[in-house]
Amino acid sequence: MRLHVVPHLGGMPLNKVSAAELRAYVVKLESSCSPQYARSILSALSSVLETAVDDKRIARNPMRSKSVRWPKLPDERREAWPEATARKVRDEISQRHRIAVVLGLGCGLRQGEVFGLSLDDIDYGRGVLNIRRQVQILNGRKYYTLPKGGKTRVVDMPRSVADELRKHVRTYPGSEIELPWGGPESDRERKKFSLVLTTKYGNAIAANTWNTEIWKPALARAGVIKPQVKGAKRWQWQAAPKDGFHVLRHTYASLVLEAGESVVTLAKWLGHSSPTITLDHYAHFMPEAGKKGRRAIDNLLGERGEAAGANSPDSPQGPP
Repeated sequence: MRLHVVPHLGGMPLNKVSAAELRAYVVKLESSCSPQYARSILSALSSVLETAVDDKRIARNPMRSKSVRWPKLPDERREAWPEATARKVRDEISQRHRIAVVLGLGCGLRQGEVFGLSLDDIDYGRGVLNIRRQVQILNGRKYYTLPKGGKTRVVDMPRSVADELRKHVRTYPGSEIELPWGGPESDRERKKFSLVLTTKYGNAIAANTWNTEIWKPALARAGVIKPQVKGAKRWQWQAAPKDGFHVLRHTYASLVLEAGESVVTLAKWLGHSSPTITLDHYAHFMPEAGKKGRRAIDNLLGERGEAAGANSPDSPQGPP
């Protein structure tokens, strides 16, 4: 709302927010945001307008007009890395930042959640991570905020991840870092956390710098992208839209589903509001999808099922 709605519609009276205004606004969003993000923004705006209807400030929600068409989601499947690629990137990234790849691959954490993980969030006894915050950056200023969707969650921590965390913390003790809570302008409320992953100078990590100086060099060394090329003004990395940090989360989901884990459980670990979202994103990672159902029907109607039924004491004998 702060970044995308208020600058365009914030000064407009509620009853002036018409379908025509919204159609023009959707066009602006489509030119500057991904379809997924644009739909999230429009969903937040629609909720505000729906509340205005409930409070009798406006007669109807203009976002519900048929002429206001939300951006279509691309028909793209989430792609995971092969296991060999994931291991190679983990091993090629610098030792200080290796733990970020481990947390992405091993627990499905988002990038900001990795940067915001504190020592107090690790529960070695229960084998879980408490995901309570993320580090974001806006206009060059870093701040703490809740995880995506404003929801905290508990994530399973495999033993291999716990071992890597112990080793990392021994080698790179966490730094206590104070940042604004909720946004870069929220200096009235500042909080301190002992972050697991920091820069070598003991600062919170900025995603844009990390992506350019840490992530992409590791991708190049692992052979995922080509080395730097010289641009008009400076050296630039090859674009890698499908090989951003989020691919680690996709790889995690693929491994967990292929191992037969429940979609409901995975949805909780990923922080999805519904297992339906998890299925929409990752159903193609379930190689057994359909096979269990076929086996059940075959057991009922196939030869073995018919033979079992014929031998049942309740099976009809027919006329003598």
